[in-house]
Amino acid sequence: MGVLELEDLSLSLEGKRILDRINLDIWGGHIHAIVGPNGAGKTTLSSVVMGLKGYQDYEGRIRFDGRDMRGLGVDERARAGMSLAWQEPARFEGLSVEMFLQASLAGGNGGDLKEVLQRVGLDPEEYLGRNLDRSLSGGERKKIELASILAMHPKLVLLDEPDSGIDVASLQHIFGALKHFKSYGATVLLITHSATVLHQAEHAFLMCCGREIMKGSVDKILPYFEGECIPCDHKNRPEVNAGEGTG
Repeated sequence: MGVLELEDLSLSLEGKRILDRINLDIWGGHIHAIVGPNGAGKTTLSSVVMGLKGYQDYEGRIRFDGRDMRGLGVDERARAGMSLAWQEPARFEGLSVEMFLQASLAGGNGGDLKEVLQRVGLDPEEYLGRNLDRSLSGGERKKIELASILAMHPKLVLLDEPDSGIDVASLQHIFGALKHFKSYGATVLLITHSATVLHQAEHAFLMCCGREIMKGSVDKILPYFEGECIPCDHKNRPEVNAGEGTG
């Protein structure tokens, strides 16, 4: 039994099928990745799993640690041990980095504020007193959000496009955080369309047009990034001779 199990998970928004009978088994203590083109449904999937507002009216079943998540909101799922880092982190005008991290630390045991900032490559002396506002770049806010998740010490970490807005040097700190999560037995699910990020995973799923169409080792999924269309029966799949790697 996986730490996260999705059974025939489907979601329609405004009459459009966004997720179509997704079945995933996420093993505990491993780093997994969900890859696919923009519009495949990857971010929607993470929103449904996390129980975000507007994504709770799904079909199928979500089990976390053997518990059915239906009817549980994002706060309850967070208390159960789930955490999600968005592709575009939120700004909190008037809230300092220290206050933001302190709130996260209150619910976990992931170390002190300085330690979690250092793990993501930020100088605590420079950042603890700053505000989470427009003075911070998207990359800085992304690393601070990841630091807050480190402080929470969750069981399951969902990371949506962790390399978005991050330079090459900072990306190594992000990858270091992934190893830290794994070191204490947490499970990581990377949502990505980056081959570089995929290489950090041990197991991967390929999505297209709201469906999971392939799963297996990283080596098995990597050809998607090399321009191969993965055969599937979806009506919108590109023609093989079109040369597009979005199947």
